[in-house]
Parts: sequence; C-alpha cells; structure tokens
Amino acid sequence: MNIEGNSITVNKSQEDLYNFLIQLENFKQLMPENTEKFEVDGDSFIFGLKGMPEIRLVMKEKTEYSNVTLGAASSKLPFTLAADINSISENQSNVQLKFESSFNPMMAMMVKKPLTNFINTLTENLEKL
Repeated sequence: MNIEGNSITVNKSQEDLYNFLIQLENFKQLMPENTEKFEVDGDSFIFGLKGMPEIRLVMKEKTEYSNVTLGAASSKLPFTLAADINSISENQSNVQLKFESSFNPMMAMMVKKPLTNFINTLTENLEKL
C-alpha cells in the first residue's frame, strides 16, 4: 500500500528543511492535535494518537538534503515514511511525504483512511513552518 501526500512548498531552504527533519524531536510540531504521547529515544521516537496503538518510528535512511526516511521499529507491520525534499530557491523547498507498506489487503483497507489523514496532517503542518 502506498500513500503519497501533496507536494508542497515550505519557506525553508532545502538544507534547513532537511536539518529540521533529521532532528526527531521536531516531529512533535508536525503531529496531529490528538497526539497523546510523543517521546524521542536516540534515533527513534514513539507517538500515540487518541484511539490508536502507539507507533515507534526509527531513522532508516538519510540522503543529505534530499531525503529523510523513517521506518517502523516493529517487523510485524513493516512500513516506511519518506520525505523527499527538492530545492526551489535559496529560501524555499518542495517536499512530499510518501508512505509505503506491505500490509495485507485486510489491514490495508482498515488503515488506509486514518493513515491518509495522518499524512495530510503532517503535510499541512510542514507547510506552516
């Protein structure tokens, strides 16, 4: 299952946005309002949304200034969340969030709408930076 967020413009340089995203504590600013738990632990963070199980995301891959990829810490539900960053100008960059998973069809059907809403919220909050 793949979910692609909208491609948006952020008023930060490509380098500044990349540096913002590799600091995991900054994801707290991007989380939905219904976040009940957010804790950074080294190269991972755990978050919990109201009515949902807690999820731990681990820094999987960083490509300097162009990509930050987080992945699920648990192999039970494998997925990645990637931010692809492109420079527009000295003070603006373009970013798109991409969620990829190998969920079974039943699981994919159950989580597609909440995950799409989650990706959209992260994208909207990125746009406000």
